[in-house]
Amino acid sequence: MATSSKLRSPVLPRRRLAEPFLLLLLLLAAVASSTAAADVVELTLLTGAQEKGAVCLDGSPPGYHLQRGFGSGEHSWLVFLEGGAWCNSIESCSRRKMGVYGSSKFMKAAEFNGILSNDKQLNSDFYNWNKVAIRYCDGASFSGDAEAQDKDGSTLHFRGLRIWKAVVDELMGKGLATAKQAILSGCSAGGLAALLHCNDFHARFPKEVSAKCLPDAGFFLDIASLCSSEDLSGERHMWSVFNGTVHLQNVREVLPKDCLAKKDPTECFFPAELVKSITAPTLILNSAYDSWQIRNVLAPDGSFPGQSWSSCKTDIRNCSSTQIQVFNGFRNKFVNDVEIVKDKKNWGLFIDSCFTHCQTPFNISWSSQASPVLGNKTVAEAVGDWYFERSYEVKEIDCEYPCNPTCSSQLPT
Repeated sequence: MATSSKLRSPVLPRRRLAEPFLLLLLLLAAVASSTAAADVVELTLLTGAQEKGAVCLDGSPPGYHLQRGFGSGEHSWLVFLEGGAWCNSIESCSRRKMGVYGSSKFMKAAEFNGILSNDKQLNSDFYNWNKVAIRYCDGASFSGDAEAQDKDGSTLHFRGLRIWKAVVDELMGKGLATAKQAILSGCSAGGLAALLHCNDFHARFPKEVSAKCLPDAGFFLDIASLCSSEDLSGERHMWSVFNGTVHLQNVREVLPKDCLAKKDPTECFFPAELVKSITAPTLILNSAYDSWQIRNVLAPDGSFPGQSWSSCKTDIRNCSSTQIQVFNGFRNKFVNDVEIVKDKKNWGLFIDSCFTHCQTPFNISWSSQASPVLGNKTVAEAVGDWYFERSYEVKEIDCEYPCNPTCSSQLPT
């Protein structure tokens, strides 16, 4: 599979150090900054959730955490959608409703870090914005609209789309409607949700408002599990998960109509198709060696005999050259799928080669001495330059692993 002719190697900035001792000091400083006291934000339950039919899997009201902006950020808003995989069967959704990803009964106050932090040093561009984290309790990336009977006779509520609409409506009444700047973001399944709802979010504001989307680790691939390797099953794991979710939870309403006219709804749920229909400015932030997808899509448990891939998928540094080549096949597919973004005006790319998953909600990957660097920019610097249009464009695709020395083993995986 061909790779892009415009792939860029990372520009190594001030961090290129010859002395291992100095590098150790920087990593220790990064860890210290990443464990600094976070902002704790209380949970707010949606008003009138039952009347609106906007409820979690178990019927409890959904929730969100709102931290008010101040100073120059008083009329700027960041809406962040929580991630946490999907449920694609009655059995998996029944299990899910018994925990934090299916019921607000188990939700507590949340810590705000990374792009959600109000620490100016860590988050210089967005620290004083109004910031909202919407909790994920539907199991379909805030997109379903159906219900089913659980085996115990109770109702499973697949109301992700109603949750999205009702929570955003409530936030509009709390000041989002008068925003002058706005970002819709999210991580993992929340990153996919940011893609699914990007156009709707953008359309809620007047044209003069800068409303953009920032999906983080939400670009999931339809690829067989290590199909180029003889010792793996070759199953289309992500297709199976999405296919069950799409049909069980009825997500058709959020899918692009032009895609549905030509393709199966499951295919339209994948980001490679979604980006074709998104008109709002969007920055795709992702690792081309996404650790979650490598563990759960490329090499899911049960897809290989013995322990041949167990150590490798836990830590990419343990992989053989043959296994790295399989991962490079995944990377090539990823690069091909995001190729369309390169020609989209006002869009951005930050595709690094670090073995990580979700980079915006953590101090260490968002903005620290251990943050990945592309084009001489950390994640935070790249996002800020793209959003505020401080650079002509931010479209960076890293070279193949292990070419980027700024990829630290301290990054969340």
